[in-house]
Parts: sequence; C-alpha cells; structure tokens
Amino acid sequence: MINKLDLAKKENRILSNILRTQATINPKKKFLIFDNKRISFASTYLLVRRYANGLIKAGVKAEQRICLYLNSCPEFIYLSFAINKIGAHWIPVNTDYKGEWLKDTLSNSDPEIIITDKSNFQSIASMVDCSPKNLYVLAEKEWFENNQSNEKKILSLDNLLGEDSEFEVPNQHYGETTSILWTSGTTGEPKGVMQSNNTWIRSALSSIELGQMGDDDVSFNCMPLYNSAAWVTSIYPALLTGTTCAIDPIFSASRFWDRTRHYGATHIFTLGAMHMFLWNLPHKENDGDNPVRSAQMIPMPDDIISLFKKRFNINALHQGFGQSEIMHLMRRRDNNKKKYPKNCLGDVAPDIEVGLFSKNEVPVKIGEPGELCVKEKENHVLFNGYFNNPKSVFISSKDTWYRTGDLLKQDHSGNYFFVDRKNDLIRYKGRSVSSLAIESVANSHPRVESSAAFGIESKELSSEHEIMLAVILKEKDSIKESELANFIFKNAPHFFVPRYIEFLDVLPMTPTNKVRKNQLRLKGITKNTWDSSFTI
Repeated sequence: MINKLDLAKKENRILSNILRTQATINPKKKFLIFDNKRISFASTYLLVRRYANGLIKAGVKAEQRICLYLNSCPEFIYLSFAINKIGAHWIPVNTDYKGEWLKDTLSNSDPEIIITDKSNFQSIASMVDCSPKNLYVLAEKEWFENNQSNEKKILSLDNLLGEDSEFEVPNQHYGETTSILWTSGTTGEPKGVMQSNNTWIRSALSSIELGQMGDDDVSFNCMPLYNSAAWVTSIYPALLTGTTCAIDPIFSASRFWDRTRHYGATHIFTLGAMHMFLWNLPHKENDGDNPVRSAQMIPMPDDIISLFKKRFNINALHQGFGQSEIMHLMRRRDNNKKKYPKNCLGDVAPDIEVGLFSKNEVPVKIGEPGELCVKEKENHVLFNGYFNNPKSVFISSKDTWYRTGDLLKQDHSGNYFFVDRKNDLIRYKGRSVSSLAIESVANSHPRVESSAAFGIESKELSSEHEIMLAVILKEKDSIKESELANFIFKNAPHFFVPRYIEFLDVLPMTPTNKVRKNQLRLKGITKNTWDSSFTI
C-alpha cells in the first residue's frame, strides 16, 4: 500500500499522520501481531488517539519527554505514536538498565512522565518520586491493590486512556524530533540521540527496498523495542507499506524458525550474535521449511552467508552498516547483481556524502584508516543533535561534517571496510592496529572466553601506544600469559602481540553487553599485569 502514500513529499513524512492514513485506507488490515493477538490499523489508531488525549489531560505538552521502561508489548507502540501525535518525545529505556545506570538515564532524560510495567516496577520505584504526576504502570487492577502505600501512589496506565476524539497538532514538521535514543556509552558518557520523523522513515524505506516488500508480507521482530533496529526493520516498514509486523518479546534461537512459521513471516532481522546462535543450532530436516524470503542479519560473516541461505532456504540475505546518529549509512543488497568484496560494508546511502579524514579533516590516502565523516545532501537525514549535552553539540546541515567516531579504510575500487572505533584504534610503532583484529586472534585460542585489546600510552612517545590485552578465560581453564602471547605471534602479524596481558574475572560492560574500554584504559597497568619486557 506504499504507493498510496506520497512520501516523496517530505511534508507527508509524519509518523502519526501516516498511521492515521493507514487506518483510513486500510482499516481492517492487521498491523500488529503479538502471538495470537491481532491488531488492525484502525484499532491501533483508536488507542493512539485515546492515549494522546489522556496524555494531554495529564498535562503533557509538546517537546516534553516521556520515558518508556517497558518490555515489548502493544502498549509500547501505541504510546510511541500517541506521544508523537501531541508533539512530545518518547525515550525508550533499556530494561537491562538497573541501579545507578538506570538512575542516570532517567535523570538525564528529564521526563514529565515515566511509564513502566509490573515486571520492571521494582527496578524503577526506588529511582523516582512515585507521584501521580509521573509514574504509570501497566498491570492488572489486583496488582495495584498490593503495591500502594501511604507515601507513594502509582497510577495505572489505564488512567492515560482518554476520550476517543480526533485532534490536530499544528505545524508538525518532518524534521522535528520524535524520540531520544541513549547510546550505550562504550567510549564515554552515554548521549541522547535526537531522532526526527524523517530519520526513522528514511531508514525504514531502505528496509522496504531491500526486502521488496509487498501487500502480503509479514515482518517478524524479536528485538527489544528499546532498540532502534526493531522500528526501522519491522514496525515502521509495516506502517509505511500497510503490511503486518509480528512481534515476540524476546529472541529464542530454539524457537525462532517455529515462530516464523507461526506468523507466516517473510522478513526477518537479527543483530550481533543472534544469527550465529541460529547457525549453530543442530541441523534439522525442516530447516528450510519456513516462509522467510528476505533477511537482514548484521553482521553475518561472509564465509557462511551462502551456506546460511541454502540451509534455511532464504532468497536474500542483506548486510548493513550504521549507528544511532545515522541508522542507514551503508548497505549490501543481496540481489545477485553486484558481488561485494569480503567484509565490505556496502554502498553509501544516496542522500549522504561520506569522507575519510585524519584529525585535521585532511582526506586520508587509499588503504589508510580515517575517521568516517558524514554530510547530508538533504535536510534532516542525520540526527537532530544530542539532548541537553553542550559538550557534544552537533547541528545537522548540508555544510557540516558529522564525525562518526568510526575508522574505515577504502580500497582502489571505492569499497569501504571497518577498521575500529576511533578511540579504540591502537597506534603502535607507526602502525594503526585494529583492537578488533587483535581480539579476533586472541579469542580463537581454545582456552579464551573473551578479550579486550586497547592502547596504553607509550612512555617514550605520547602519540604512540603499547598494546594491552584484558582476557577472560573459559571456566576452569588456565594458561600462562606468555603462552597466549606466543599463540598470537604464531597466528597473526608480530605487531599484534601485546606487551601487557592481564587475566580478569569480568570485563567492564555496559547494560547492552559492550565492553567499556574507556574504563580499562583508565585502570591501566596494575600489579597483576604481565609485562613481556620483564621476560626477555
């Protein structure tokens, strides 16, 4: 049904208005499926109107913020549209956030209202003033009878269901902020990335094009709804095409293919290790008996793409590259028309310009790593800046380069390849060494569970590093540091071998399971650190 939506006109790129249009032209079409619960476009928009009216009655105004600390559920989606309908901003908060991390996220978001559910209530209750103004919980009536006290009163989410009446918010713009996504803070403090209607829609249009989505397609999402990928690969593509999005609250490798059969899913998306869990499942005779025809699985190792497609009978398996600030940056479309070199990131999005620059914004030579910088060719392609963060000011424009913090290199054919995060690249004896490459070799040792490579400033030259490797060994395994260093020497270039190795019980992680290398760098060398120079 996308042909009925004239999205070439940028003024039509308003998410809540698109939902209203689909509810008008496509009222009975199933928009959302949660297990056996089927929800039409018309039913979705009815609830969006009611929540929007309820939010207004609760005093929420345009440009104020509402935190959604919820497990995946239909209400999450209704609320996101309702919040946008009144011109406010929704902030999805990772439900893995607890304690101080959660407290800081909520404090930095400065929300007018926080909405949670009963399973996450205890994590949040001690973090906020639970007044009727700002905390609503999705739960049954009986739950509230057991969770009220004289000091605190918690309101049911049902209190936000207002009357069913239509209204218009004047002057809504395709470039205005709709939501704020907090980065994971792997290289510094988390930042609130402000996304517009258009940033969501342009990325969803890319997914639609990759999958060549038609009227009868069903997108299957098992990503948590605090993750932007859930929206741009499943929910918003279904919205724009008038098709169906099926949602499971969690990913289960053992049940994944059965769930695609349950939903009749034709499009799927997986991220990180999810598809590797699927690949490592025991082979079954019915592996290829599923309705999926198009998949985005990012990043999928090139060596197994064709094998994965054959085993699970998938026509196309696409790759992509992006970040919170610009979700559709590069992609590899699997349509048998172009063969990409191994590990190539793909084609640059047509509405952006990219460059690889040194520290002084000088273009680097072919084959040398440079920071990926992005400039938009059209308005509101990049994010709208960082929320309430004067230290990280960025205003998108056609004249401004956005420095991504990612280091890439380019070959003579114009293909781009990922090297490392800028802060994680190690400068060793005149060479730029990828921490990811070192980790890949170290992790291939049979006794190593995981590792993190990073640079320690050289005592001789501040612009150079010594390589340090923090290592987690597999349970009950032991190995000498020198043995691991020798293993790396035998399986990689000599300049991959770390001077320093330290065995740890755990690596410092963000709630999204990314290593906080900034903490490792700050910790530096300890009394438990092995120094290869002492063994010579």
